[in-house]
Amino acid sequence: MISLDFNFNILTRDLSHYLENQVKVGLFGSGVGLSLVLGFSAAYTCYYLISVAKKPQLISGGKKFYQFLREQCPVVSETYYPTFWCWESRIQTLLRPFVTAKPGVVYRNELIKAADGGQISLDWFDNDDSLAHPDPATRPTVLLLPGLTGTSRESYILHMVQQSRDLGYRCVVFNNRGVSGETLLTPRTYCAANTEDLEAVIEHIQRTNEAAPVMAAGVSMGGMMLANYLGRKGQETCLKGVVVFSAGWDVFECTASLEKPLDRFLFNSYLTSCLQASVHRHRPVLEKCYDIDHVMKAKTIREFDERFTSIMFGYPTNDDYYHDASPVHRLKSVQVPMLCLNAADDVFSPSHAIPVEAVKQNPNLALLITCHGGHIGFLEGLWPRQSTYMDRVFKQFAKAVIEQGSRLKDLS
Repeated sequence: MISLDFNFNILTRDLSHYLENQVKVGLFGSGVGLSLVLGFSAAYTCYYLISVAKKPQLISGGKKFYQFLREQCPVVSETYYPTFWCWESRIQTLLRPFVTAKPGVVYRNELIKAADGGQISLDWFDNDDSLAHPDPATRPTVLLLPGLTGTSRESYILHMVQQSRDLGYRCVVFNNRGVSGETLLTPRTYCAANTEDLEAVIEHIQRTNEAAPVMAAGVSMGGMMLANYLGRKGQETCLKGVVVFSAGWDVFECTASLEKPLDRFLFNSYLTSCLQASVHRHRPVLEKCYDIDHVMKAKTIREFDERFTSIMFGYPTNDDYYHDASPVHRLKSVQVPMLCLNAADDVFSPSHAIPVEAVKQNPNLALLITCHGGHIGFLEGLWPRQSTYMDRVFKQFAKAVIEQGSRLKDLS
């Protein structure tokens, strides 16, 4: 087999030899300039095609689910070509909110009551113009869960709503308490470990449209919450399938990764400030139970969780909370088909913590790992304004689950 390893020393030597012996003009002459451009372009193209653009790795605990994905979701077998000028993980992560378009979506908001007296905000896209499913009683419903501080207005959520609209499905976005502009009625927000609000939302969706099939997609912390929910419920859920994007599987590893100097500067401090801003908005109701001044002095997500989240949800220590919030411990109990997309270069969910072995032990799980893509990035194309690789995975899997779901009833 011919080795595809790329040796930059050899390339540099050959280019230098070419420039010295073949181009007989001055250093700043047009011949040398053109040669440098062509040489660099050729080198970059070679490196990109050999080391960057690769087929994803598909792992499943059972042959039936694996074969289903290969047949119904061709994207899992295709080479992923990240945008050639921004394939590095941090750049993908930082640029996606700015370069991807935000499709126009008009939601119908609904506030439902929670058991503790709080309220949960749901944003519905009813898709009443659906030609594929004109009957609202049986129109498939896709439940979407945003990330840590995300809402229904995030670009990645809007893209999934658009993909669902094209398929003729209805969407509902579960906004975590206090993040989408609604009033916080009780001194309680949300966390990745607690799935009580999610359970209430899923039961409400099922009661509202009893004859409609339901699937779900979660992004980042939303995916963690979904995975924890499935691990707790087993077969006692109406969800026909779940797809999870850029989830953090081991919270200890995720926070440790985000506390490295560069990632702390780029991501950790910003997310901490977003969490604190949400707490500040609801200070009148929260300060009755928590030391908000102490919370507002947190410099990292870990410090925020130590001073606020773990206390709110009654954990003895923050380590107890992080262990309970880590979906890796519940994967063995998942009884619903769940596809998980992670990038190996995601600094939020480091590759060594991606639960490959746990997935291999459960026939209901499949893991799709790309070499690049960052955290909720997965940009592709020359100018990635529209669809991303993540969007294509979502659309194909959603369609497969809704239209071919009978083939997924017994994956063992």
